[in-house]
Amino acid sequence: MASEVALIVGAGKGLSASLARACAKRGMKVALAARNVGKLDGLAGETDAMAYACDAADAGAVQALFGAVERDLGVPALVVYNASARMRGPLAELDPAQVAKAITVSALGGFHVGQEAARRMLALGRGTILFTGASASVKGYAQSAPFAMGKFALRGLAQSMARELAPKGIHVGHVVIDGGIRQPDETRSERGPDGLLDPEAIARTYLHLHDQARSAWTWEVELRPWTEPF
Repeated sequence: MASEVALIVGAGKGLSASLARACAKRGMKVALAARNVGKLDGLAGETDAMAYACDAADAGAVQALFGAVERDLGVPALVVYNASARMRGPLAELDPAQVAKAITVSALGGFHVGQEAARRMLALGRGTILFTGASASVKGYAQSAPFAMGKFALRGLAQSMARELAPKGIHVGHVVIDGGIRQPDETRSERGPDGLLDPEAIARTYLHLHDQARSAWTWEVELRPWTEPF
């Protein structure tokens, strides 16, 4: 059987890198997409992945990305949207143009990627589309309105897609990352040894969602360190 293809949009050094390694380890062909592909050189070499430049906020660029991946590797069986934009500051001082940009990356980019993935998976009657959420997906923090707006919208997109596409054989999932993720060069944390999420453990959960039998699909899962308060 041909190897499955995994496409990770918004790839970088943290969670997405652990996910790329996990996919490669199980024999999947990996495609990585980011606005700056130069930062992906090491990861692409390590996972034998193909890297593509793509701004997910640009619908045309996302269409071109999926066309290139399909041509080079095949139709993705697993698509992960991991891109987001953080913006902090007092509400009265926020720049509306920058707020719109942040929401576009976090939410509209997810729509573009989800739509292109669904178009291809519908023809096959199978596939998995996963969206990376955050604490801000369900809790709007002070001075963080743009991030909450984008993540709330992304969660709504994922829920709507899950209800529409699950009966057609496509598994859509939203993963709430409720806590900080340990970075590759991070050895200690003020939160203690268990205060940050292990990105490799998160990646295993993503692949578990991909492997779930459709008789017991999960549309949303919330992950946090056991020391993290609710």
